[in-house]
Parts: sequence; C-alpha cells; structure tokens
Amino acid sequence: MIRLILADDHPIFVSGLRAVLDAEPGMTVVGVAATGAAALSLAVEHRPDVAVLDVNMPD
Repeated sequence: MIRLILADDHPIFVSGLRAVLDAEPGMTVVGVAATGAAALSLAVEHRPDVAVLDVNMPD
C-alpha cells in the first residue's frame, strides 16, 4: 500500500485529486494539508511514502 499526503490551498483541486488517488488500488491518502506548516506536521505524523505538494502555498 502506497501512503500519500496531499498539500494544496485550493480545496476543490485537492478534493478531486484525493478522490482520484483514493480510487487507485494500492494507494491511500492519509492526510491533506492547506499550508506548508500543516504539510510538515502531516509528514512527521504519518511518514508517507509520497508527498504531493503545491509549490506556492501559505506557510
């Protein structure tokens, strides 16, 4: 199972991306963040295999 976190400050985009990734066999989104600081906290907490990050976010 590939565990992912997503970080993006556009809620509609990240919601759609999460739906697509969660629908893939062998992938699960373990956390979603809207800021860089929240993404860092999720990474420390969940230790995901992959982090999909927006390059221009608050914090």
